[in-house]
Amino acid sequence: MNEKFYSLSKEKQQAIINAGYRVFSQNSYKKSPMQEVADAAGISKSLLFHYFHNKKEFYMFLWTTCGKISISTMMSYGCYDRRNLFEMMERGLRAKIDIMKKYPFMGSFVIRAYYETDPSIQPEIEKSYAELLSLEAAPSWSNLDPDQFIEGVEPERILREMYLVSEGYLWEIQKKGSLDIDEDIEKIEADFHEMIAFWKKIYLRKMG
Repeated sequence: MNEKFYSLSKEKQQAIINAGYRVFSQNSYKKSPMQEVADAAGISKSLLFHYFHNKKEFYMFLWTTCGKISISTMMSYGCYDRRNLFEMMERGLRAKIDIMKKYPFMGSFVIRAYYETDPSIQPEIEKSYAELLSLEAAPSWSNLDPDQFIEGVEPERILREMYLVSEGYLWEIQKKGSLDIDEDIEKIEADFHEMIAFWKKIYLRKMG
């Protein structure tokens, strides 16, 4: 990547990143034209290739940026220093809502990229995903209080279940099409609060 990209204003960088998330979340890697990205960002295609040497480099930049944004935002909300899993999830929800407001197509892009089958990028995505997952999980597991759960429940199993439910839910949102920042995010937040409340009922140890 050309370092001149970082000389752009934060607003222009965000516009280019959001354009990429939008275009690549709507089609496969192969069927997503860079001209469409340039048009959505309000720049020429030649200028886009001035910042990023080729399509793959831009795509992988978008992918790694997802991880950086997610981890830094989660840290800023204090998600990783919680002992209570569900308090961590509540803070994580607020962090993700913040991300969605700034990068409305990032979640859809992540899902699309995770299931991408193009052999030119799929191995790199798979390897990077495993690394990012370990980075996100490492600071949280060390702080969790195991006594908060009912006997016989493994925290890893709970998180796996929550991940699959969340992924399926966001996939349904993606299939809907364009995201209405105000209406959809309000509904997403309400739905996730409902899911968290349900998990609390079945997994938390009743004290007293």
